Amino acid sequence: MRNIISILAVSAVLAGCKAKDEIKVSNEISTPVEQAQPAETTPAVQNYDLAAQYKKFAPVKMNVDTSFLSASERAVVNKLIEASQPINQIYMQQLNADNLKIRKAIATSDAENKAMLMKMFALHFGPCDSLAENHVFFGDTECPEGGGFYPADMTKQEFENWIERFPASEEAFRSPYTMIRRRGERLVAVPYSKVFKNQLTKIATIMREAAELSEEPSLKRFLTLRADSLLSDDYFESEMAWMDLEGNIEVAIGPYEVYDDGLFGYKTAFEMFLTVKNPEESAALAKYKNYLRDMEANLPVSEKYKNFKRGFESPIVASYQIHGGGDNVPGVQTIAFNLPNDERVREAKGAKKVILNNVLGAKYDRILAPIGKQVLIPEQAKLAVKKYMAFGTLFHELSHSLGPGTITKNGVETTVSAELKELYSGLEEGKADVMGIYNILYMMERGEIPANEKNAMFATYFSGLFRSVRFGLDAAHAKGAAIQYTFYRESGAVTWNEDLKRFEIDYDKFEQSVGDLTAMFVRLQGDANYDIAKAFLENYAKLDNEAETVLSKLENIPFDIRPIYPRKI
Repeated sequence: MRNIISILAVSAVLAGCKAKDEIKVSNEISTPVEQAQPAETTPAVQNYDLAAQYKKFAPVKMNVDTSFLSASERAVVNKLIEASQPINQIYMQQLNADNLKIRKAIATSDAENKAMLMKMFALHFGPCDSLAENHVFFGDTECPEGGGFYPADMTKQEFENWIERFPASEEAFRSPYTMIRRRGERLVAVPYSKVFKNQLTKIATIMREAAELSEEPSLKRFLTLRADSLLSDDYFESEMAWMDLEGNIEVAIGPYEVYDDGLFGYKTAFEMFLTVKNPEESAALAKYKNYLRDMEANLPVSEKYKNFKRGFESPIVASYQIHGGGDNVPGVQTIAFNLPNDERVREAKGAKKVILNNVLGAKYDRILAPIGKQVLIPEQAKLAVKKYMAFGTLFHELSHSLGPGTITKNGVETTVSAELKELYSGLEEGKADVMGIYNILYMMERGEIPANEKNAMFATYFSGLFRSVRFGLDAAHAKGAAIQYTFYRESGAVTWNEDLKRFEIDYDKFEQSVGDLTAMFVRLQGDANYDIAKAFLENYAKLDNEAETVLSKLENIPFDIRPIYPRKI
């Protein structure tokens, strides 16, 4: 049915495997790009090789077999593809309020490398190279830590001081669906529906038109409710409807992840994943969701840290991505996602895990397989297999649904993410990585995955950490990977072979360390002590000389892929 490599060949693999007015949410329509000052256009760093950075992303055509779709389904997919451009426009402004002016400055400049500058801008949705610690390749103004979500000159302390002065503003200011703007000497929270009214109205219209074309009741309901959500900033009902999607089309569209809010981790970025399902593979994976409650109970921590409040419905979808939009498009590509992030939905229904088979398959073949040969001694490197990149990805996503979520601190109900702020994303990605491996070990104990493949799983997993840390330690996944690497080195689970200039895994120590680190992550989240979590990150989110030696040998291996999706199916 598919002509793309599957991440889990169903039978063979799995069988083997303020003043009163100032405290309100502002109703003004903000136009941050028009109000922003133009960026400087002086060359950045002379030894920065723009073309070499661009080539770190290998182009891969994503030709998905959609011949099984009905005429109605094809019409829905093609209609939804139209939503990608307005979502891209929103996300570009969320990354940096100056982005449209910067792009225009590049286009009208007389730079000799203008064509490459435009390609790099399109690749990263701005002038900051996400693979080079956000190095600015055009202009000399650093990209704002809080993206375009806040005034570029606003400090964390100013934000907190404003809330302390006007406590009634706190809910709107910390809302995941507002932008913070200056109005004279005031700070105001402006709803997404006002800031991006033109684009969101266009997206809502497209979604309603797609709903009219759809013959699948659950998809029709989701698209209709989501269109309403975009214009009201109330996403709860449509998130619940998304959990119930059936049929061949799997689409996620809206504001989800908080990675780009480097100040607090509050604000959500718009994105779109447009995929078609593989029913057979999805059915083969579905059995693992039935173990979520058991996985929670099996966590190596005291009972007070275990979370049985969340729903354990958690559908699992094996899919092939047809198109993307917003946060899903630039830089490093997502191989799977676990949504929604709303703890209310998670407690009611759990979360859906969607694996992007064609993206994952391309990354293994082009990136992880050759990396493994440089990371581990030869006899261990040869154990790495695509199967365990796939299982690692699946159980990573399952593990996002485990551990502390909504917690009580000092007698007040809150969430882990609200307490840990900008620290949360890196810790959560690290937790999901290692807890995923811990849960695969649990499945091996229960006979659901072959226990004699444990060493292959460890080899694939540890090699994969080097794929992640290459993204730069500012990135959440890279930060989480660096924590794991440092912990395994500290525990003696992984040692350096000086003669071969490669690492060697002590399998027994490694297995013990997986459990120890899983427990450490869960306790950090359950206690939600910001200062302790920050100190933990400072101690572990780093790389040593041996890691740098290995990374220096990977320069000829692509850092990531650059998917080329069809404009129409």
